[in-house]
Amino acid sequence: MTGPDAPFWQARFENGDTPWDRGAPSGQLLAWIESGVLRPCRIAVPGCGSGWEVAELARRGFEVVAVDYTQAACERTRSLLSAGGLRAELVQADVLDWRPDRSFDAVYEQTCLCAMHPTHWRRYEASLAAWLRPAGRLHALFVQRPRPGAVAEGLIEGPAYHCDINAMRMLFDEARWVWPAPPYARVPHASGFHELGMVIERRG
Repeated sequence: MTGPDAPFWQARFENGDTPWDRGAPSGQLLAWIESGVLRPCRIAVPGCGSGWEVAELARRGFEVVAVDYTQAACERTRSLLSAGGLRAELVQADVLDWRPDRSFDAVYEQTCLCAMHPTHWRRYEASLAAWLRPAGRLHALFVQRPRPGAVAEGLIEGPAYHCDINAMRMLFDEARWVWPAPPYARVPHASGFHELGMVIERRG
């Protein structure tokens, strides 16, 4: 496999080397829920990590399916749900291959795409399209983290891999997805990078 694999991420969790973890749900997720942009529905959370968003969605009445291929991430999410008396379905699987038995109304994508080597991005986009029902919505936070080697020499550096907005438009292209007009929500992170938040709709 090109790029980070399951043992790589397992070691990161075991060593507590998770600087992307905010220790709480993303403020953008909360903003989408509180504004009514995202209402209770059947929703997938790929690359669920420590499960903060999974737990928040479950608490808000969503039917949540969390998917991660790292055992440590699933265990953390399970513990967080248990501590809060919350319920969600946990699936330990590779998001590139896994398919649900029923379509989703929405997907919350935050840390999965940027953790994946760009070689796999097209397969991931195809997975998300297969998961969503027609007119289903992808609530995406695209990491903005250009690195010097990437800018100067075209190196592919990560994780986290920079999700350039023009590359995202090519990946989630207009033939299959409906994009909102910019500007997009700028979501800062304590680690120094930021994300661009937007809702993209799968065409029917």
